[in-house]
Formats: sequence, C-alpha cells, structure tokens
Amino acid sequence: MAESTHHSHRLGLSQADLDAIHAAIAAAELETSGEIRVHIDSRCNEDVMDRAATIFEELEMHKTEARNGVLIYLAIKSRKFAILGDAGINSKVPEGFWDEAYAHSLPLLQEERWAEALSGAACEAGQALKTFFPYAKGDTNELSDEVSFGK
Repeated sequence: MAESTHHSHRLGLSQADLDAIHAAIAAAELETSGEIRVHIDSRCNEDVMDRAATIFEELEMHKTEARNGVLIYLAIKSRKFAILGDAGINSKVPEGFWDEAYAHSLPLLQEERWAEALSGAACEAGQALKTFFPYAKGDTNELSDEVSFGK
C-alpha cells in the first residue's frame, strides 16, 4: 500500500482522493454482481484502448464469472482516458454507452479533477451493471476495489 500511495501523491492524488474513488467503486458494486476497477498510469505511450486491454488482462478482469468487469483507465501525464467493459457487459449495454460515460468524465478530466472524474465514471459503470447484472444474494466481490497503479 505504501508504494501505491507514494505513487498517487506524485500524480497529484491525495489519500482522500483515493478513498473517494474506492468508496464510489464499493457503493456502485453494492447494487450489482459486476466488478469495477480503476487503474492509473503516469504515462501511456501507446493507443489508450490497447493499454487498457493489457491492464484489463493483467488485473485478471476477464476471469469474472459473468464477464461483467469494467475498467476505468487514466494516464494522467499523457492525458489519456478509457472505459473498457468485458464481453458480458458489452453485449448488453446499448451501442455508444461507454462513449456517453466517457463524455461525462471529460470536462472534469480537463480541469484535472481526477478523483471526481474517476468516481463519476465508476458510478455510471455501476448504473449500467446494476441494470443488466443486478446484485444477487450471496454475490462475492471477485476483484479488489482498490485503485491500482502502473507505469
């Protein structure tokens, strides 16, 4: 934990920011069997969707039972952002759904309000997941709700 906290401070995120993002993920997941992760890199030197797909796999998000994981990815210094849903959720949400969620986050990202943008994206992902993958009694949290950091 110490390393990720240190890394987050370098990127302009406080512990309060991380706590707010974590709380948004946890709240969203209370109403769905889906899984939401937030991953933050300093830089992304490749296509943002390719990088998000790599992180999705590294975090083993494709291993959820219903294939209903959603990754919210941000490379702060490169100013790249992506929302990536797994096959299970993508087969259910209307076309362009993630574009809409992306568009809602963009103004906050442009103002460098990272925690608000990421928390908002987590809430929107949660709403989509809740619609198509409602919480089922006995559901287990398959993936960590902690923010992960990369390069």
